[in-house]
Amino acid sequence: MESDMRSIGEMARDSGLGVSALRFYDRAGVLVPAWVDPVTGYRWYAPEQLGEARLLARLRRSGMPLADIRLVLAGWSGGETGLVPRLLDGHLRRLERGLAEAREELSTVRALLGHQETSMTTATATARLTVPGSELAAALDAVRFAAGTDPELSMLGGIHFDIEGGALHLVATDRYRMAVARTSATGHGGGRVRVTVPTPLADAMRALLTGGAPARLTVDGDEVELQTQGRQVAGQSLGEEFPDYRRLTRLPEGRRLTLDVPALRRALGAQDGEVCVLALTDTVTVGDEDSAGDRVGVNPAFLLDALAAGEEMLLEYVGPKAPLVLLRPDVEDAFSLLMPVSLEA
Repeated sequence: MESDMRSIGEMARDSGLGVSALRFYDRAGVLVPAWVDPVTGYRWYAPEQLGEARLLARLRRSGMPLADIRLVLAGWSGGETGLVPRLLDGHLRRLERGLAEAREELSTVRALLGHQETSMTTATATARLTVPGSELAAALDAVRFAAGTDPELSMLGGIHFDIEGGALHLVATDRYRMAVARTSATGHGGGRVRVTVPTPLADAMRALLTGGAPARLTVDGDEVELQTQGRQVAGQSLGEEFPDYRRLTRLPEGRRLTLDVPALRRALGAQDGEVCVLALTDTVTVGDEDSAGDRVGVNPAFLLDALAAGEEMLLEYVGPKAPLVLLRPDVEDAFSLLMPVSLEA
């Protein structure tokens, strides 16, 4: 029997639905496997169910409610020619109404923003400071993975330098994750200065930091320059406001769990989808929606990026909808946030 059917992994690969999503739709009675092994519990899908799964994936990407999806699939499999188009038309009308309402609300928000005086500063100040080369290199390495690449959000396409007192904080975010690192600094006696360094310029800075020698960082308006060991690199900042990362990292205290980083890396490396389930008990493991303890969905590739920070790491869990906090117990003021992924999608 199994030779004519697809396993849940094969169905996930061929349909565009993740394994966790297929389990969810099985429990919801939307796409029930043709056969479940009574001994192992493995799910098997008939060849004709692949078309339904692909249709289901498209409907979910369109945002159709689950109740309507049930009816569409029932009409699809039963050859009903009248109900399905009406359901699709009705969903499209709801989307159009929702878009019109969203446009109206966003127009109001834009008007409010136009009248609001922001306290955020851009690169209009001057700062000259010296930082340990090894610390700055480590800080750049710790945040580089989280830098944005979306051309529509160019202000996130770099690493934010926040200079205040005797510290330089480096921050990067692409909306789905954020990384923060700190290095000590001397020589800056002025007020707080913030500037966002484009990713190519930040990479060029990192390439200079090879010997651990002190580095001289200069911010002069939109110009940013780094000098070390007789070499220098300079360029323009992005000149756009960066989000208030201090507000974004202000989270309630959560439950801290020690990570077995090598084991977690191996488990994540075996994942082939965009979503996997972390099971949180006394430890953190890759599981599924039936695992014991708290369960949270994550992008496995994003989590692997965050785990590159060190062999000893902690995970702070606030709740299923709150960002996961990953930090090293031996490094102060260095951590990353990872947004969870819905397990119902």
